Amino acid sequence: MASEDVVGKTSERYRILAEEAKLARQNVKAPGEMILSICKSLVAGGVAGGVSRTAVAPLERLKILLQVQNSHNIKYNGTIQGLKYIWKTEGFRGMFKGNGANCARIVPNSAVKFFSYEQASKGILWLYQQQPGKEDAELTPLLRLGAGACAGIIAMSATYPMDMVRGRLTVQTGSSPYQYRGVFHALSTVYRQEGFRALYKGWLPSVIGVVPYVGLNFGVYESLKDWLVKERPFGLVEDSELSVTTRLACGAVAGMTGQTVAYPLDVIRRRMQMVGWKDAASIVAGDGKSKVPLEYSGMVDAFRKTVRYEGFGALYKGLVPNSVKELNMLWSRLHLPALLVQMNQTSAECPNVL
Repeated sequence: MASEDVVGKTSERYRILAEEAKLARQNVKAPGEMILSICKSLVAGGVAGGVSRTAVAPLERLKILLQVQNSHNIKYNGTIQGLKYIWKTEGFRGMFKGNGANCARIVPNSAVKFFSYEQASKGILWLYQQQPGKEDAELTPLLRLGAGACAGIIAMSATYPMDMVRGRLTVQTGSSPYQYRGVFHALSTVYRQEGFRALYKGWLPSVIGVVPYVGLNFGVYESLKDWLVKERPFGLVEDSELSVTTRLACGAVAGMTGQTVAYPLDVIRRRMQMVGWKDAASIVAGDGKSKVPLEYSGMVDAFRKTVRYEGFGALYKGLVPNSVKELNMLWSRLHLPALLVQMNQTSAECPNVL
């Protein structure tokens, strides 16, 4: 019996090796290798994302503070002054408030995006191939972008509660009347005091913002790339090909264009996240005498009240530090190629809508 077990195990081992060899010949990764590749992508993406986000965390926090601060009691007035004020009043740790929650959502966000992109790509390709004459068609860049947008929305929705509490953690100061002690304490407190729906406040403008962001991102990138190839300005094009740096620069211009147009929706999202928080009025108003509760009945009401009481310019509060942050993140991408190479195979086609 022992010899039969040995023979059986040996046969099984050879069978597995033969299947893996067959998969390799077909240029298909074995399941174990595929899982390892996905894990490497998630780790690389998590590390690279954490490093890049930590590097720009002070700018990200200042952007959110500018977005939600009371217009009648301005503490943060511009990028340089705002950073100096945070350093003076809260010190080094104050520059990085909310960064832990931001970094913590990178890996689950990447995991959901990775899986969703694969499934969305298959679904979109199947629908595309149902059209007459398209039976053997492949995904076009536009269809890949659509799959990426779907994956981005799904990933954003799955991890949105962490982004919501990150916004609240970010606006807390040392003198705030109530302190969330961390991500899990904030999540449990919001759920207990305000209910499950509160964890998704501001979700709708986030989803709507994907449309102009993705559309402009794709349109500007393709137009700029075609113009450079056709006109060949500044010697940027050789043999009808753009360098990696030039393509990244085109992507940065396209991304900032889309983000600028969609930025008012981000402002409204952050303001809606503060609604229902019993101490939000005190935190947003700071030391001002007016501690009127923050109330918006919905996205349209938030737009209307923001423009009515603060003017159209209020929809672009924090745009400057946000643009500087995006440029710094581009610089990080240029200097972290080894960590980003795995993640970019998927994330390059899955726009980061958050």
